Amino acid sequence: MNTTDAKRILETALICSQQPVPVRDLRVLFEDALSADSIKALLADLQQDWGQRGLELVCVASGWRFQSRPEMREFLDRLHPEKPPKYTRATLETLAIIAYRQPVTRADMEDIRGVMINSLILKQLEDRGWIEVIGHREAAGRPALFATTRQFLDDLGIESLDQLPVIDITAGDAPDVPALRALSDGAQTALLVESPSGIATTASIGPGESSHPTPQGTKDESEPA
Repeated sequence: MNTTDAKRILETALICSQQPVPVRDLRVLFEDALSADSIKALLADLQQDWGQRGLELVCVASGWRFQSRPEMREFLDRLHPEKPPKYTRATLETLAIIAYRQPVTRADMEDIRGVMINSLILKQLEDRGWIEVIGHREAAGRPALFATTRQFLDDLGIESLDQLPVIDITAGDAPDVPALRALSDGAQTALLVESPSGIATTASIGPGESSHPTPQGTKDESEPA
C-alpha cells in the first residue's frame, strides 16, 4: 500500500469517528501491517496537509481526532446557535484545584478555597465526566480522593496535565479570575463540545455571572448552571 492510500484511509477513519482514536486502534485499519511509528509519521503528514483548512488534526489524551479550528467558532455558532453551559466561578475554582493538586479530598479543596463546597458542584463535574473518585485516603472516615479524567484532557484539547497553563494554587489562596480563564481557555482558548456531525467544535466556557465572592468560612451556596 502506498503512502497516499494509507493517508486517505486514516483520514476517512478519523473524520467518521465520533471519538478520538488511539494509534493502536488505527493499526487495525491495516491489519497491523504498519508499525505505530509509521502510523504516527502518516498522521504528522496529514496534519501538514490540513494546515490551511478549517479543520485540524490533533492528538489529545485518548487519541487522534479532527476538530474545527478556534477561529471558525464564530461562524459555526451561526449554524448551531446553542450555547454550552456556563460554569460559576465556584465550579471553576473547584475544577482548578482538582486539576492542579490531584488527588485531593473535599476537605483539601475547602482548605484552599476557604469555604465549604456545595456537593452539587462536585456532582456537576462528575456528571460532565471531568472528575472521578480514584480511591480513598487512609484517614478518619476514609475520604474520597478526586482526580481529573481522560475526558477532561480531551475536552481541553491536550494530551497530558503537563500541558495545563501554569497556575499557583496554595492553601487559603483560591485561583484568581485570570487563572480560572487560563484553565478554561486551555491550549486552544476553548473547551470542546461534540457537534451534530461528529466533528469536535470549539465552544468557550467561563465563570458565572456573579462577581461577588463568598465570605471566608461560609458555605458556598453557588449552584451549577
